[in-house]
This record gives sequence, structure tokens and C-alpha cells, in this order.
Amino acid sequence: MREYNPEGSALRRDQKEMLKVLVAFAEICAKHDIKWWLCSGTLLGAARHKGFIPWDDDMDVTMYEEDYRKLEKVLVELDSEDYFYQCLKTDPDHVNVFGKFRKKSDPVASTDPRSQYFKYQGVGLDVFYIEKSNRFASHMAKFFYLNMINPTQHIKKASVRHFANKVVQFINFNLLIPFCRLVGKINPKDQYRISLGAGFYKSCFYEKDIFPLSKMEFEGIEFPVPANVDSYLTNIYGDWRKLPSEEKIRKSMHYPLYIKEIFGE
Repeated sequence: MREYNPEGSALRRDQKEMLKVLVAFAEICAKHDIKWWLCSGTLLGAARHKGFIPWDDDMDVTMYEEDYRKLEKVLVELDSEDYFYQCLKTDPDHVNVFGKFRKKSDPVASTDPRSQYFKYQGVGLDVFYIEKSNRFASHMAKFFYLNMINPTQHIKKASVRHFANKVVQFINFNLLIPFCRLVGKINPKDQYRISLGAGFYKSCFYEKDIFPLSKMEFEGIEFPVPANVDSYLTNIYGDWRKLPSEEKIRKSMHYPLYIKEIFGE
């Protein structure tokens, strides 16, 4: 398998910058007694590579909704020269129901067409929360919100685009997604899923796999991880120890700069 992030590459340079963002995030959470843990590809990297997956170009953390709301208040009011918390409250073009804690400097263009409108495009980490819900309700929330919000990215005029975003969000956050949450309460297995409307409806999580939180090394630094990392990752990826094909690796990447650097495209 090819080498994806050798020293001196743009990807490795920015992975080191993302690590700095994660350290700053961890310090803020510790200061405000907010519980969180590495998740998704970042947790997979810690378990399989003791650091970044060699081709990974973003980071992921998660927490319970109560901690997320507490953290959101802190980060929205954060006065920092270096970092910005991008969410529905701070950037009208960031329409994801989860947040992004990112660098203000050194923008990197994303494959997401909407990113061209963002206030900041520096590297950073996605901040998710999980809530109790069944797969059907989570899938239904994705269908409603993403199918309604995605077309607004094609509106060139900012004022019109922002108004359209607000209309879609009002309908979803006040009517459709609350209905999905009611449906999600039919949940005999007490499954948790990433926040309704985020679109990640397939993966489920269980409290018994998360607490008590443990620690795991990631790029030489210990960060919080779920109690049962193997079960947690298996619920997301299946056989998480198996490396993916190059085709899947290429599709998983978010930034043309790194794709071109690795694959020459």
C-alpha cells in the first residue's frame, strides 16, 4: 500500500495542525468539566494506528447532548485569535446540526460545495453529540432535513440563501425533527445515534460500551475513548482492523489538495 502522509507532505503538515486543534479543544472541555471522547475515524486511527489513519483528513469527537449544549455556549462565546466554532449560531452557511471547531487561518478548500461560503475554512474537528433513537427515526430525519437543505447551496445570492436556510431549519427543527424524536423513543434496545438530522443513521451506540471512559494514545498524547473500543468500532465499521481498498480511501477524503497530492487527480 502506498505511503499517504509522509513527513513533508501537505496532509501530514495539516494532520499536525489538527492535533493542535484537538489539544486546544481538550483543554477547553477539561476547564468546563465536559465529557467527550474520540469517535469515528479518529478513534479508529487511535486503535489501529496509534494516531491518524494515514489518509485521514479530518477529526471527530462526540459527547452526550447535555455536554454538547454546555460546550456550545462556551465555544460560541469564545474570543480566540486562533480558533472559531462553526455552527448554526455562528455561520449562516454552516447548516450541519453538528459543530466544527477549526483554525481561523490557513484555509483548505473542501469537496463540500457549501464550504466556499464559510467564514473560515481552516482545518479542525467535527463535534458531534449522540441521542437515543432508533434507526428508522434517524433515517427519516436525514431524509427530511438533508433533502430540504441541500438545494439551498445552489443559491448564489447570500441574503436569499440565508433566508432559505432559515426557512428549512424552522420547518425541520420545530416540526419534522421533533416528530422524528417521538418516533425514536420506540427504542427497546436503548440505542444511541448521532444527532437527528446529521445524516449518520446507520451506526448505533450503547451506553455500556461508552462508560466509564478510558484513555488511549493518539499521536503520542492520551485522549478520552469509550470503555469498549472494539465493540464501539465494530458497531460503526464491522471488521475495523481490515484496511480499505484505495477506491474507498479516495472516496473517504474531503479535501482536493490531499487527493491530488496522493492520487495525482
